[in-house]
Amino acid sequence: MSLTDNTVAVVDYGMGNLRSVSQAVRTAAAGTPWQVVVTADPDAVMAASRVVLPGQGAMPDCMRELRESGLQEAVLHAAANKPLFGVCVGMQMLLDHSDEGDVAGLGLIPGDVRKFALEGLTQADGSRFKVPQMGWNRVFQTPHDGQVHPLWQGIPDGSFYYFVHSFYALVQHNRHCAAQADYGGRFACAIARDNIFATQFHPEKSADQGLALFRNFLGWKP
Repeated sequence: MSLTDNTVAVVDYGMGNLRSVSQAVRTAAAGTPWQVVVTADPDAVMAASRVVLPGQGAMPDCMRELRESGLQEAVLHAAANKPLFGVCVGMQMLLDHSDEGDVAGLGLIPGDVRKFALEGLTQADGSRFKVPQMGWNRVFQTPHDGQVHPLWQGIPDGSFYYFVHSFYALVQHNRHCAAQADYGGRFACAIARDNIFATQFHPEKSADQGLALFRNFLGWKP
């Protein structure tokens, strides 16, 4: 398959929810010139116009597989040169370090990945918080200089997105927090810097609002 200026590469390093993510991006791209490819070829990732980095499972496994697959340098090149969208562990990998396995991340956005510490805390209905957080939660867009991130265009603040995670992002600089959710306290559920945007939640499992995020990503000109 030839790559064009309108190619979106979904990175296949063996640890992502590839079918759901790629199908959601293809649905978002319907009726547009965008061509979506799932690829384990570093050259294809380097050649693509936009890159989606999915991830699920344990952070140490994801980092190892990304490195051993030969795709890490291609992802770092994408992060420096073109729009990049990270999903779930694909977001956590962008940070400096994770407490899950005491492993280094890619160091693209300053911050750490921490485990929820919710023992003994109860929710408003009296039930205990469960870890992992699993299910729908509201996402609150974080403005900077009076503006929210362009990928939130047309998406109502407080929209619901689907989460499955035991670890969360603690960014070093507030300007890199693009949205927050509340689960025993506010945490960054979307992070961004320059041409990078990433979410802890799963847009591919979040119905219309998830597709809206991917559509905005395809039209984004950072």
